[in-house]
Amino acid sequence: MADVASHRTSRTGSEPSTAELVQRATEQVSRLVRDELALARAELTEKGKHAGVGIGLFGGGGALALYGLGALIAAGILLLALVMPAWLAALIVAVVLFVVAGILALVGKKQVSQAVPPVPSAAVRSIRADVDTVAAAVKDRGRA
Repeated sequence: MADVASHRTSRTGSEPSTAELVQRATEQVSRLVRDELALARAELTEKGKHAGVGIGLFGGGGALALYGLGALIAAGILLLALVMPAWLAALIVAVVLFVVAGILALVGKKQVSQAVPPVPSAAVRSIRADVDTVAAAVKDRGRA
């Protein structure tokens, strides 16, 4: 966008014509839009990856919690049926599975929180800066 403000004269040494200014602006806006879309696409791809990993970890945590529940039920059954040390082993397995499930859920939550909001904030900031630059160049051009 500095191009618009810095090109004050045309090839003939006088002020650039309206056609030249329109042509430059068209080229610059086109390039700017392509660059901003590429930035937004890259940012959304990165956030999508984080969301996918987070959802997978949540699913893994849920599956392990289900296994933990099964082991806890098995521990209760063994406790009631036999009153032997086998129930203690089942109880220990259940506790370990729940701890692992909790850790996976926390890591998954962190991954999902990195993916939200899904708005490409860097691209939005860049577009706002570009609009401000164009507006300032237009104001300066109007004063000259």
